Amino acid sequence: MTTVKSPKGLTRRQLLSRATAAGATFVVGAGFLAAPNAAWAVELEAISPKAFATLAQMARDIYPHDQLADEYYVIAVKGYDTNAGAAGIEEGIAALDMAARERGYEDYVSVGWERDRVDILRSMEDTAFFQQIRGGLVTGLYNQKAIWPIFGYEGESFSQGGYINRGFNDINWL
Repeated sequence: MTTVKSPKGLTRRQLLSRATAAGATFVVGAGFLAAPNAAWAVELEAISPKAFATLAQMARDIYPHDQLADEYYVIAVKGYDTNAGAAGIEEGIAALDMAARERGYEDYVSVGWERDRVDILRSMEDTAFFQQIRGGLVTGLYNQKAIWPIFGYEGESFSQGGYINRGFNDINWL
C-alpha cells in the first residue's frame, strides 16, 4: 500500500493525528470539515467551515437532545450551505460571534457552557437570522427518518390504515 503525500508533505493520517493531539475540536480544509472525535465529516460548497461548525453547535443548542449524535445536527444544517444564502448565514454567524465577544468569549463555539450559549441565543431570538435557522431546523432535524426510532415515532400511518387501528386508543397511562 502506498502512502500519498499532500503538497505540504503530510499524509491525511498525520494531519488528523496532529490536529487531535493538539486538542482541535475540528479539522478544517478547503471546503471540508471533520470532527476528529466523532463519526461525521461534510464537504462544504458556499459557507466557511467555521460558520458551518457554529451552525451545527447552534442547532444543538436550539433543539438539544442528548441522545442524538452530532451527525444529525450536521445533516440538519447542511441545507444552509448554498450559494444563495451564504452571505446571510455568514452575517448572522458574525453577529452571533459578536454577541459572544460582548460576553468575553472568543466566539460562539468557544463558549464552554450550554447555559451561556443559550443566553447568547436568547439575546438574538428576535433577529431574522435566528428565526430562519430555528424554523429550518424543525424540518431539517425532525424529518430525518434515522432519528424517528430514537423518539419512538413510527412514521406516517396513512399507508398502514391510520392511527385509529394501530394503537391510537391504547391508553395505558390514564
